[in-house]
Amino acid sequence: MKTFVCAVCLLLAACCTLSTHAQTRYSQRMAESQGKQWTHGKSWDYVNGLVAKSLLNLCEQYQYADWTANYYQWAKEYADNAINPDGTFKNFKKGNIDNINSGKVLFALYRHEKALDEQNGTHNADRYKKAADWLRNYLVNDYSRIQTGDAKGCFFHKDIYPGQMWLDGLYMGAAFYAEWQANFDPNNTKAWTDIAHQFKTIARHTYDAGKQLYYHAWSANPEDVNSFWANKTEPHKGCSKEFWGRGMGWYFAALVDVLEVMPQSHPDYNELKTIVNTVAKGLARWQDRESGVWYQLLQYDDSFVSRCGIANYLESSASSMFTYAYLKGIRLGILPESYKDVAEKAYQGLLKTFVTTNEDGTINLNQSCRSAGLGPAKDPSRDGTPDYYLCGKDVTIVNNEGKAIGPFIMACLEYELVK
Repeated sequence: MKTFVCAVCLLLAACCTLSTHAQTRYSQRMAESQGKQWTHGKSWDYVNGLVAKSLLNLCEQYQYADWTANYYQWAKEYADNAINPDGTFKNFKKGNIDNINSGKVLFALYRHEKALDEQNGTHNADRYKKAADWLRNYLVNDYSRIQTGDAKGCFFHKDIYPGQMWLDGLYMGAAFYAEWQANFDPNNTKAWTDIAHQFKTIARHTYDAGKQLYYHAWSANPEDVNSFWANKTEPHKGCSKEFWGRGMGWYFAALVDVLEVMPQSHPDYNELKTIVNTVAKGLARWQDRESGVWYQLLQYDDSFVSRCGIANYLESSASSMFTYAYLKGIRLGILPESYKDVAEKAYQGLLKTFVTTNEDGTINLNQSCRSAGLGPAKDPSRDGTPDYYLCGKDVTIVNNEGKAIGPFIMACLEYELVK
């Protein structure tokens, strides 16, 4: 009898283990493991803001369940550390489109705090809207834009990069701009045209039809000293030299986020939808068939070895961004159901390729590119060559990088919505 009881206990334990694994919320596990270190007490920075935004997405998706309280508090304290009670910024640094991105946390904070204000008779929400309004007005009215050619009106990536557009910048600036419009002025056709112009312009200039990929950046003035990395002649005049995974990740995620909130009646909606489907098609071509994820340099596999001896590698931040964008695009009907296999393989690939568990049960997200960029003139080593993206002094391989943690949580949330 004792043997039978023990056998039943073992069977029940095994079933419980399988059930627990099947129901694992990797969004929660990653937030618990890595969320605080990227948000609590941190400065206003696009990476910290990216993680804070993912924590707020988690809170909203699970309707501010009790177990999300810490995540909300970390994100709220991150914003409160940067703005005053009256909604003014304490130390905002102008001239860098990256610094707009963190403003995305303000929308969820405003919604939730407004609901609490109505319930408790308090007045805590207004500062978040005032801060968001200031960022939107600064971006639209004062931020540097290209002044000539078909890119007239497009935002500089940074003031130190005059006339340059990077794929990264569309996630940082235009996607925030779109979220503000959707929340506070959704019928402003002129603003939506301005937003769409950013995406259409960089798509037109950076797309390589042969490779079905987009170059990391483009300069409207490739002769400028800060654009030393740019092609000086056609084809692809003004473009950088390589297809960087995370650069395309920012762009793919930005397109999906914008199309989620853009009025479908707007004249540019269908063109943006065409662009995002073009992105999805190209990336599906370059998905690693064995792992389901993507390489740091998209057009090569690990047989490509740089001059410093570092081989191209499977990279977690880009792979997380792509997984997020595929899953969300399919859910919204922006991408066809035919990409479900790509998305499923990508999600399982994230878990198998990049996630490890510590003895205390916390998890890590490994194998991310720490940083990458182009120029300026005073830093000629950032030349956009394949060797730079593998050997550059700022392009090291790191673990638990915020630029991967945030998109991983968001990818997991999308997966959990449909499972």
